[in-house]
Amino acid sequence: MTIDDLLAAGAPPVVAILRGIRPDEALPVAAALVAAGVRMIEVPLNSPDPFTSITAIQQAFGDTAAIGAGTVLDMAGVEALAATGATLMVTPNTDPALIARAVALGLEPMPGFVTPSEAFRAIDAGARRIKLFPAVALGPTYLKAIREVLPRDVSVWGVGGTGAENFAEWLAAGAEGIGVGGALYRPGDDAAGVGAKAAALIAAWRATRTVL
Repeated sequence: MTIDDLLAAGAPPVVAILRGIRPDEALPVAAALVAAGVRMIEVPLNSPDPFTSITAIQQAFGDTAAIGAGTVLDMAGVEALAATGATLMVTPNTDPALIARAVALGLEPMPGFVTPSEAFRAIDAGARRIKLFPAVALGPTYLKAIREVLPRDVSVWGVGGTGAENFAEWLAAGAEGIGVGGALYRPGDDAAGVGAKAAALIAAWRATRTVL
């Protein structure tokens, strides 16, 4: 499932970041997210046995959601991710070689950037979605300014310090969506609690649609 397809179908522009999740927690938490309306899920590779979790979530929800890995830092991670059948590759930095390899393998890269130079390196390598990270340190005003110089067919997502309370600000500044980590899931959180937080986040997104 591609992000374009999901957004065109009306899915909320949210990537749930499950940093630190264990394989035994992965399916219940993913199910709670999907039930709440979340359709994009990443498991960062600095989580316990991440590819076991990614494979399980992909097999269960890959037909209706975009599943992938975050904190992908090397070529081995790109190759292992592609082998799971998942489609989303998120990085905290801009590494043109990893981006190009991800594209070649049919993955959807979402590399992290801060500066215009990093953004354009990511774009030149094939990225069509890039993430401003850490977004909270820069703010929506920074995104609005940098959005002016980026190609119109490249989308920017805010990640880091983003959540229900500032969702509208990021969208108003030109973000296509946000990635949400600790505001949705922290290690040890149970599925019911994650589902409740996800429902509140989706409600905040729906509220923005009546304002923006």
